[in-house]
Amino acid sequence: MMKRLFSTGSFLLLSIVVLLILWLVPPAVERSMNKVKPHDPYEVSEEAQALHDSLLIADLHADSLLWSRDLKVHSNYGHADLPRMRRGNVAIQVFPAVTKSPSGLNYESNVAESRDNITLLAIAQTWPPRTWRSLTERALYQAERLARLEKQIPEQVRIIRSAKDLKVALATRNNENRMVAALLATEGSHALEGKLANIQTLYDAGYRMMGLHHFFDNRLGGSLHGVTREGMTDFGRAAVNIMEEMGIIVDLSHSSAAVVNDVLNTASRPVVISHTGLQGMCDSPRNISDRLIERIAEKGGLIGIGFWEDAVCDDSPAGIARMIMYAIDIAGVDHVALGSGFDGAVKTSMDVSEIAALTQALLDEGLSEDDIRKVMGENTRDFLLKWLPQNAVRL
Repeated sequence: MMKRLFSTGSFLLLSIVVLLILWLVPPAVERSMNKVKPHDPYEVSEEAQALHDSLLIADLHADSLLWSRDLKVHSNYGHADLPRMRRGNVAIQVFPAVTKSPSGLNYESNVAESRDNITLLAIAQTWPPRTWRSLTERALYQAERLARLEKQIPEQVRIIRSAKDLKVALATRNNENRMVAALLATEGSHALEGKLANIQTLYDAGYRMMGLHHFFDNRLGGSLHGVTREGMTDFGRAAVNIMEEMGIIVDLSHSSAAVVNDVLNTASRPVVISHTGLQGMCDSPRNISDRLIERIAEKGGLIGIGFWEDAVCDDSPAGIARMIMYAIDIAGVDHVALGSGFDGAVKTSMDVSEIAALTQALLDEGLSEDDIRKVMGENTRDFLLKWLPQNAVRL
């Protein structure tokens, strides 16, 4: 009897320890990775705040679905959640699904075969076992998380699968109802797991933007941070052709310069770089050349300027504004947008609720109100309205 009681007690104790670990470890990991630098409140003039409140704000990149936080709730860590997005007046938010991240993560060189950090994170955050080994299932699970959020608070978030969806979502926005139009993207097409048929699988789950690469080379070609720096493979060309046929927007963030050139030489539709800086102003291995940025703009594409130091060198609101001004000089004002990189294991100088500080900084740079409206969101809105499928069946 005593042995049985001891065994039961040991199991209960072990269960409590495991639950405590699962409760404490994921938030601790995120707190260490998605930091906001300590700072005094940013000074925003009445003029800048009034302008900001009238803007349509769009962000091409926030990795918030990767983490265990409840995005319905205002958190005191990380960069973005729905209450803070609403406070920052964000109208359109692209949510990429991160499915693999190599150990020893860096901007210079990573091998695909290294230990995968997302596997450990998925297990620690109690993602379903189907996600522990499958990159496709990880993308599907993150889409499911967003779908549950939409179902729980449909008045606050709407998943965008078509231009029509976006028009409807934006039409419902007002000062009282700051709905967020949410677009699903992939952070690298390794989520296809080498199967072209998975493009349809992800499309059916709501994905309308697909990055080709992340921090390592994959079957589509070379990563900017991989080993080979090679261009597109035959599989990559076939994948991009299918994406274009289906109306999926191609994101060249993290792709090698050779891949960017290959896509620009053959693509029939404009592409985006959802989160980046420009090398001419911030000579970082995270950024591609100004000439490639210029070519993307010449083809009608969109450049999302990041908010973290490795992309812009000076990640203060003033520094981000200066990078935006530089990008306007290179690409033209109609091709520059925001691509914060929030919640992407980066340290920033602000969270999404403080983005009015960037409006102030752009005013301080002398950018006109009309051009501020374009950069802060209207360019992204217009691009999505033109290049998303015009109609899509809602599941």
